[in-house]
Amino acid sequence: MPSPNRFLLAAGALALATAAWTPAWAAGTSAGSTITNQANVDYTVGGFAQTRIQRSTTVTVDRKVVFTVVRSAGASTTVSPNQSGAVFGYQLTNSSNDKIDFVPSVAQSSADDFDVTNVRYYHDANGNGVLDGSDTLVTYIDELAEDASYALLVVVDVPQATATGNIADITLTARAHAGGTASSQGALLTATAGANTAGVDTVLADAAGASDAQYDGAFSAVGRFTVLGATLTVVKSARIVSDPVNLGTNPKAIPGATVEYCIAVSNAAGSATAQGVSINDPVPADVTYDSSFGIFVNGTLNGSNACNSDGTSGGAFAANTVTGALSDIAAGAARTLYFRATIN
Repeated sequence: MPSPNRFLLAAGALALATAAWTPAWAAGTSAGSTITNQANVDYTVGGFAQTRIQRSTTVTVDRKVVFTVVRSAGASTTVSPNQSGAVFGYQLTNSSNDKIDFVPSVAQSSADDFDVTNVRYYHDANGNGVLDGSDTLVTYIDELAEDASYALLVVVDVPQATATGNIADITLTARAHAGGTASSQGALLTATAGANTAGVDTVLADAAGASDAQYDGAFSAVGRFTVLGATLTVVKSARIVSDPVNLGTNPKAIPGATVEYCIAVSNAAGSATAQGVSINDPVPADVTYDSSFGIFVNGTLNGSNACNSDGTSGGAFAANTVTGALSDIAAGAARTLYFRATIN
């Protein structure tokens, strides 16, 4: 005879399998649904069956508003000074039992280092957290279905007058508005006062967010922009290469002497890589540019912060001005531009 424990184990496995197939609904029966309950009364008179009496009552399911807003990745986004289109990604999940419109807003902290500008919102259609051609500018979230999520990008600009380590804290708050009409922002939802009515009442059941209270029809989350800039130091120096009297031995800055100008650009450790570095140096009227020597870029510095003779030919001379572009300068690195001129 099979052990009773085998029947218990089998029953338990069946229960687990059944549970695994049971769908999980966030907030239950949809708002506006009607639940009808009918009672039947049967009886006899003198042993003969009489007509059944039926009575029913109907309950209209009310709207339960529950939702959350969370950062989709990390607590901070690294940005550059003067960056346009810096992005925060958020995920809004509607756990209500009704379609809801959600209206976003951003509050900026007064206890941080700077304020972002030009705040706007995009639907992150592909959910990659990057502002791209598939994303749509929005002013509110329209008709978010029950148990559905929505990827929202908060896109801002960063002022130029910021430095490495500066932070901007923003709080994104989404507020629940009535859904039901596509492409039309519904009215702000508030809790229905008093006793239950026959219609669809509203119950705010949301939790407290970063800066909002429990059961207020709002949910908030904080994000931080952290600036990582390039901290460049520029040093310009000159050395006398030769003069007509002393030649290359202890030359002096006399008319006819050759001067080598060195422009060194260094990027501090821990900084962002400096890109697109360009140099513009008008040549003084008291010297004449030495075209036979030319212009050299992307050289290195020696221990005395003077240019080594290891640059590559580049740059240009026009309108009595030396110009040149340097390659990207990583944190802790330096690049140089140098050229020569003759003292008039």
